[in-house]
Amino acid sequence: MSNAPLMPKATAVWLVDNTSLSFAQIADFCHLHELEVKAIADGDAAQGIRGIDPISGGQLVREDVEKAEKDPSLRLKLQESKVRLPEPKRRKGPRYTPVSRRHDRPSAILWLLRSHPELKDAQIMRLVGTTKTTIQSIRERTHWNIASLQPIDPVALSLCSQLDLDFEVNKASKGLPPRPEGEDAQTLLPAEVTTAEPHSPFADFAPSERRRDDEEKIDADSVFSKLKNLRRDDEEDEG
Repeated sequence: MSNAPLMPKATAVWLVDNTSLSFAQIADFCHLHELEVKAIADGDAAQGIRGIDPISGGQLVREDVEKAEKDPSLRLKLQESKVRLPEPKRRKGPRYTPVSRRHDRPSAILWLLRSHPELKDAQIMRLVGTTKTTIQSIRERTHWNIASLQPIDPVALSLCSQLDLDFEVNKASKGLPPRPEGEDAQTLLPAEVTTAEPHSPFADFAPSERRRDDEEKIDADSVFSKLKNLRRDDEEDEG
């Protein structure tokens, strides 16, 4: 079965008034029930509807209509339109923000400016659907409501998705130089250290520390030996 024509009832009205096609043929072409077409012919339905000519509209060919009038078993086919409408292009610009969420945009902009200063104004505009003027006023703290603004994550405000935010942040971070490593920067231990089998209790100490511990041990032994000798001398004196 072919696609239905534009305004099928109006088309059926014209075919009933201007052709000798059967009710079944008209119903099949217009995607209507045969009883509906009969009601249109009897004046019980579609009253006040002006008929539309499908031939002048390019939906039917006159020769096909004439053949179908002579042979009730033929079925009419809707002609394909020769006019190809271009697909509407998506409009580029700020994201649309519902009216109920528009008052949250300044808080989201403030959060983005503080948490992700690497983002460009165009990226913030895409994320929360704002204007460059608003971003500039919040950055320069000249916004009319800057005193009461609190930074809030735009994802929590449902102004953008986490995927969109991560995409824009990663995109903005690509052009930035790597962060310099300071003296206190934490680094991973070498593999030979993390995979080494435990052996001596002094294995984790540096050689200087190990030497210091050995010296401390030696000094302690000499001290205890001296104490023992003094105790023996005292015992002999008493005896």
